[in-house]
Amino acid sequence: MPDLSVLNIFRNVTKGRIRQNGIELLKKLQRNNTPVQPVWFMHFSSILHVLGLLLIVTGCSMSLPLLCSLYYGESDQLPILISALITLCAGLPCWWIFRKKHDLHMRDGIFIAVVGWFIVSAMSALPFMIHGSIPSFTDAFFEMMSGYTTTGATILNDIEALPHGLLFWRSETHLLGGMGFLTLTVIFLPKGMGGLRLFRAESSPGQVITKEKFTPRTRDTMIRLWWIYLALNLLQTVLLVVGGMSLFDALCTSFGTVSTSGYSPKNASIAFYDSAYVDWIIILFMFLGGTSFVLLYQILHGDLKAVTVNTEFKWYVLLLLFFCGMVSWILWRENTYPGVMESIRYGTFQVMSLLTTTGFGTADYEKWPQAAQMFLYVVCFIGACAGSTTSGIKVVHYVILCKYMWGTVRKIFFQPMSVVSIRLNRKPIDSSIKDLAICYFIVNIFMVFIGGCFMVLVDNMDYVTGMSSVIAALMNIGPGFGAVGPTQNYSFLSDTGKWFLAWNMMVGRLEMFSALVVFYPSFWKR
Repeated sequence: MPDLSVLNIFRNVTKGRIRQNGIELLKKLQRNNTPVQPVWFMHFSSILHVLGLLLIVTGCSMSLPLLCSLYYGESDQLPILISALITLCAGLPCWWIFRKKHDLHMRDGIFIAVVGWFIVSAMSALPFMIHGSIPSFTDAFFEMMSGYTTTGATILNDIEALPHGLLFWRSETHLLGGMGFLTLTVIFLPKGMGGLRLFRAESSPGQVITKEKFTPRTRDTMIRLWWIYLALNLLQTVLLVVGGMSLFDALCTSFGTVSTSGYSPKNASIAFYDSAYVDWIIILFMFLGGTSFVLLYQILHGDLKAVTVNTEFKWYVLLLLFFCGMVSWILWRENTYPGVMESIRYGTFQVMSLLTTTGFGTADYEKWPQAAQMFLYVVCFIGACAGSTTSGIKVVHYVILCKYMWGTVRKIFFQPMSVVSIRLNRKPIDSSIKDLAICYFIVNIFMVFIGGCFMVLVDNMDYVTGMSSVIAALMNIGPGFGAVGPTQNYSFLSDTGKWFLAWNMMVGRLEMFSALVVFYPSFWKR
């Protein structure tokens, strides 16, 4: 993936460098008598053009659930068609009227990333509201934001009561949001429109650290990403159909697996199928979804050395082996399941589901021994690899934190004259990258505690549910503990609580800084 300079974005905005550079450029242009718009202004015509394109992509995406509804002959045909037309009618004028090509600056990209997710989620809620299956706008918006951000938290008490078209649309939001909705839009942007800045605004700080790249051209990068992504979805669908799952269920399950999202067409999630074959196929593709797509691309092109060099991937595998082994051993020791293989199957599935922020379930882990639940709770704070479809803090940040702590301890107590050097992929990293990792970790922890207190106060819930609901939303996991556990949902929350968690979902999906920097006063100043 491209070098995503989120740290530079944050510094530019907070320290006012955008304003300073803009003033310098304006003075230069004035000396040359060139009437060009200063760079610190937002290009609203370009912003509206991109937002219009977002709505066009959303409206066209509703054609697949419409075809599904026509095939099954159910009552959601007209609501989906009306919603698609409304969305297209809202997007086409913006795209056409403001089609004059402008370059997008980083501030424009951040604004589009934040506003775009809200607009797309709002328009995507129309089919459920018009059909009447989710009449409340707050509930429908929550469901769609959860889908696009690959959170998988739901307010539906009876998922199977929905018609097939709406169920397919609900799962398709995972497919669109898994790779990042703006990455799809970048493919359709005119050349030179500033697609890289959109991509940076929606991307992970972990990718700044790992400096992952595909090709110099952003559009080529996006196309390669989507080919790998869609190929994994197709392969998993075929394997699930071979295992006896219907094509509809296989598609919906695959959409929620490779995107590490978690929506299932069944109330009991994956436990409905009660199949070891299905469980292990999903485990495999959750693992692949949690792996950097750059690394997958390198493997597909025969560069196996990249696996041995990649520090984050090795830690990712070791963490999975440790937590899967510990949870499976506890389940076997406590006779929670009959036999070693059953304990490994259920323990591995739940660890993989939570660590990759997927949120699928094959068991009610709140009935497991407390020791196993403690390990699962820790897993919720980790996340998988940067450059994958997962959310969460990401393994690479923990790698840097652990190496920094060990280096500092060694310097203080054993080698006072040494210099603390942190290496990733056998290369030293810059001190600013270390600062970014520490900052990102601290901000996540602060948001969990502050958000947990807010939820406890607003909805008068117990602290386990309050903290867990924020963790599940911010890390885009879906199910949590307490009243939002694997067999529960979020329907009991107040509207204020749902909007707050929906905001946290977007903050977690945009990897924190892009969503929070809009609250910085200098972001809106000239």
